[in-house]
Amino acid sequence: MDDVVKIVIAVVVTALVVAFVTAKIAISYHTKLVEAKIGNADEKAREIIDEALKTAEAKKKEALLEAKEESIRTKNELEKEAKDRRAEVQRYEKRVLSKEEAVDRKLESLEKKESKLVVREQEMEKLRREVEDSHAKQVAELEKISGLTSEQAKEYLIKTVEDEVKHETAVLVKEMESRAREEVDKKARDLVVTAIQKCAADHVAESTISVVQLPNDEMKGRIIGREGRNIRTIETLTGVDLIIDDTPEAVILSSFDPIRREVARIALEKLIVDGRIHPARIEEMVEKAQKEVEMMIREEGEAATLEVGVHGIHPELIRLLGKMKFRTSYGQNALKHSIEVAILSGLLAGEIGVDVRTAKRAGLLHDIGKSVDHEMEGTHVQIGVDLCRKYKESPVVINAVEAHHGDVEFQSLIACIVQAADTISAARPGARRETLETYTNRLNQLEDIANGFKGVDKSFAISAGREVRVMVVPDQISDDDMVLLARDLSKKIEDELEYPGQIKVNVIRESRVTDYAK
Repeated sequence: MDDVVKIVIAVVVTALVVAFVTAKIAISYHTKLVEAKIGNADEKAREIIDEALKTAEAKKKEALLEAKEESIRTKNELEKEAKDRRAEVQRYEKRVLSKEEAVDRKLESLEKKESKLVVREQEMEKLRREVEDSHAKQVAELEKISGLTSEQAKEYLIKTVEDEVKHETAVLVKEMESRAREEVDKKARDLVVTAIQKCAADHVAESTISVVQLPNDEMKGRIIGREGRNIRTIETLTGVDLIIDDTPEAVILSSFDPIRREVARIALEKLIVDGRIHPARIEEMVEKAQKEVEMMIREEGEAATLEVGVHGIHPELIRLLGKMKFRTSYGQNALKHSIEVAILSGLLAGEIGVDVRTAKRAGLLHDIGKSVDHEMEGTHVQIGVDLCRKYKESPVVINAVEAHHGDVEFQSLIACIVQAADTISAARPGARRETLETYTNRLNQLEDIANGFKGVDKSFAISAGREVRVMVVPDQISDDDMVLLARDLSKKIEDELEYPGQIKVNVIRESRVTDYAK
């Protein structure tokens, strides 16, 4: 405040000095200009001085007002800050007081609980002594009633506990075995899925006919020949039926032997290109076609061994492998099936750590008997075993060929692998096809086998013949008999029915009690 007043005074003084100087200058100026107006100049000088004094007074008042307003504003702010702090201090004081009260209450509660605990401890000690006395009396009374001493009772109790522990241990072992089987099944499924994922082979559905395209319909007459000599010559030399119908620019070759059908197709195509169709030329072309097919068979066999990576197979076995290109089983190409089984066997063998090359070799040769089973007597398994023995295959491969349908016991892990790979290749979706009649007959046979057992009420073949549900008479079949019935039924299905993959047997026993409220 004092500084403000001093500033105001200085401003006023300065203004006075300035005004005085200005007046002097004005007076001197006017004196020089007009001496006659001296009196007026003095008057004007006084007016100027008065005006300057008024201005200085006004500024002084303004400065004083500003200083007072600043002082009042500062005072109000200080008072507000002090008020807020007092309120905050009061809040803290209330909190501290409430906490102190809570602590006091807790201390009182703890003291009460401590006193109660002391009383309870005394009561518990009293009860403990009473229980010990009562226990001693009961032990004495029990010894008197049972005729056993406490040591004998302990031995009996220990024996009882041991029996219970043995039972629990047996249950635990059973659970562990069940869990282990589940893990084994899961691992096996993983191996199978891995093998399937790594193996991809194309499967061609073979048929009993081939179609040869003709350049024009006039060629049909030339193929038939005069009085049918040409067509009879072709059918006689090849063993294939030629069907010449209204189909435009096409001839159909029909035969159950795909090799003969292939020979006839190649020979007929050569005759069409050559244009000279007569019995002598037909005989020449059929002979050339037979040589080409024979060469194709050997090339297919060699390509199969190269694709699988198996070497050192006898040339005759390679030729027989090539013949399997023209054989099918349920619509599945026999050669492609053997290649797929070989690849799957190698993958599975690699997963479990056995000889991969031997597994591939056994997988490739497991169905070798199918190449000549229509020319020789016996099953394709026995024919394949004889061929492998003839051409000096190893005992492991021979056993795998002999056991891949479960005819003999497995003598190595490779035989088990080949059987698993064969089942995977045959049973996977889309691998094979069968006629409606064969499918229906298999379902009927499956239900007939189940109905032949004593105590069976009804049976139903479901899931495309991959599952059979058997309903039994509750009065004749008990729960324990159900286990034996399922096992016997599975065994009989394996012995009497041929099927791809596996069949699930479900035996169901249901008891119903009916009454009526009247």
